Formats: sequence, C-alpha cells, structure tokens
Amino acid sequence: MAVLPLLIYPDERLKQVAIPVVQFDGTLQAFIKDLEETMSAGPGGVGIAAPQVGQFQRIAIVDVSGARRPVPNNGRLLLINPKILAEEGEVKGREGCMSVPDYTGNVIRAERIRLKAQDDQGQWREYQCEGFEARAVLHEIDHLDGLLFLDRLVSRRNDLFRRKNYQSTDKPA
Repeated sequence: MAVLPLLIYPDERLKQVAIPVVQFDGTLQAFIKDLEETMSAGPGGVGIAAPQVGQFQRIAIVDVSGARRPVPNNGRLLLINPKILAEEGEVKGREGCMSVPDYTGNVIRAERIRLKAQDDQGQWREYQCEGFEARAVLHEIDHLDGLLFLDRLVSRRNDLFRRKNYQSTDKPA
C-alpha cells in the first residue's frame, strides 16, 4: 500500500470528469487500498475520490464513523460508479477538501440521499445516507463529475473562508 500524491487546486485535472469502472480485478483492489491509505494519511479526511489522486475513474471512499460529532452513518462506504437515486431536503453547511487545503466554504446540499454503487466485486448495493454522511457522499461524487465545493459555494463573497492552518477536522475531503 502507498500514500498517493494529491492534486491540489488550481490543478486543472480536478475539473476532469471520471469514467466508469469496467474492470473489477486485482489492479482495482490494489488501487482501492492505496486510495484508502491516502485518505487515512490526510488531516481529518472522511472521504476521497480517485480524481483527487489523478486516477479518473468513478471511485470514492467515504467514512464518517470517526467524525468528532456523533452522526448516523453506514461505516466505510466504497462507492464505485455511484448513482444518486433520490434526494430530500436542503441544508447549508461548511465543507473543506484535501485538494483545496487553504479554504473552507458554505455549500447547500441535500439532507438525505438514497444511492446505489458497485462494490469492489462489481455487485450493486443501495445506501441511505443523511446529514454529514450525505454531505460527504455528495462532495465525493462531485469530484467524480469534475466539481469542487468551490463550484457550489452559496456566495463567493460571504461563504468562502481562508483556513489559518490545515488541521484535523471532520469535513468531507
């Protein structure tokens, strides 16, 4: 396993749309382990998407179970080729990102979501997420679509905040 180098904003590759995974093999298994190690090595990361490490496939990992605030969650979610099936409610919340280490910002996201995604064997699974976990999942899916939280700020003038120093937080990666 290895910690992979992160792409950092304003790297244009972060805008690239990821392609679906079609091969579920040992190469995929090894990449997922490296991606998970990279997420764990980051300061406070609760999610990571393959495009953040320059691999433009539709793969994301989310795990908010270690967040400082107790939140309902599904534990570690491996999301390959995720598809949102339903969204409910809207809530504004602060987000940060390992690929945008100098800023945080307020973004409106769905309060609850239902999605399906493939696992590392290619089997489809469905998940219900709410609150912080739903926010983290939507944040990572945005990475797969070439979007950053900066693209969804409520207001660039009032809702973007310079981070004093990057320290462990429970914000989506």
